[in-house]
Amino acid sequence: MKRIMGLMLGTLLFAGSVVAVAQEQSEMSPPKILSVTREWTKPGRNGMSHEKTESAFVQAMARAKWPTHYLAVDSVTGKPRSLFLTGYESFEAWEKDVQAMAKNAAFSAALDRANVADGDLLAATDQAALRLRPELSMRTDVDIPHMRYFEISRFHVRAGHDHDFEELVKLYQKGCEKIPECHWAMYQVVYGLEDGTYIIFNPMKSAAEIDHNFTTMKPFAEALGESGMKKMEELTAAATESSETNLFAFNPRMSYASEEWIKADPEFWKPKASMAESKKPMAKPAEKPAGQ
Repeated sequence: MKRIMGLMLGTLLFAGSVVAVAQEQSEMSPPKILSVTREWTKPGRNGMSHEKTESAFVQAMARAKWPTHYLAVDSVTGKPRSLFLTGYESFEAWEKDVQAMAKNAAFSAALDRANVADGDLLAATDQAALRLRPELSMRTDVDIPHMRYFEISRFHVRAGHDHDFEELVKLYQKGCEKIPECHWAMYQVVYGLEDGTYIIFNPMKSAAEIDHNFTTMKPFAEALGESGMKKMEELTAAATESSETNLFAFNPRMSYASEEWIKADPEFWKPKASMAESKKPMAKPAEKPAGQ
């Protein structure tokens, strides 16, 4: 129970968002559909090596003036991996984005070249599609351009217990009503991961917020009362088969950020290029942002 509380009360996803990224929509609201591409790097091939190949995708997108943007985050905990998060208004909008990329021969060729170079560094990759559950989210109007971390929690719900899980989340919402630091975006997996999987994104400006979150446990318990806390424990046992939470850091060098994000915090979202990058421009894929 304590671990579950930490997941929900933490203020960083993930993934997200809370809000993952909806740069085509409102800059302050999570996207209705989220494409997530996960890349696990080979030992010793993360860090600058991965950033170099990923910059090829970013520069290809920029040269094409592609309207769809994405956020890259790197794991701080768990196995070394990077996530690429792209938001869409609908699956139809996602489809149109993929079709437009396929019709642009020069752009597609640049992405193919970038994929070959990037693939040499990767041990594995996969894609997932998530659907926002706004009724299970809380305070999703978050200033994502000034955030620096996502705490991303994954819950696998027992078959036939989705209703119990929804009731559990509603209890958390009740306990967090008077705790302004509580905010998250809840997503349900549609494709790419086990059925019954829910993903929670919580954004944070700094790691100091992790320390602060532990102080919110007492007011949370007081808001629910003894009976509410007991009910929460019962629903947790009944609904959740497994859960996991990891911390991810925003990586501006591997993100294709919108002009609005860059204007909001240019020092972070438009870092100076390294000498290697300035000598040899590189670029990022439809395969990544579009989750193909």
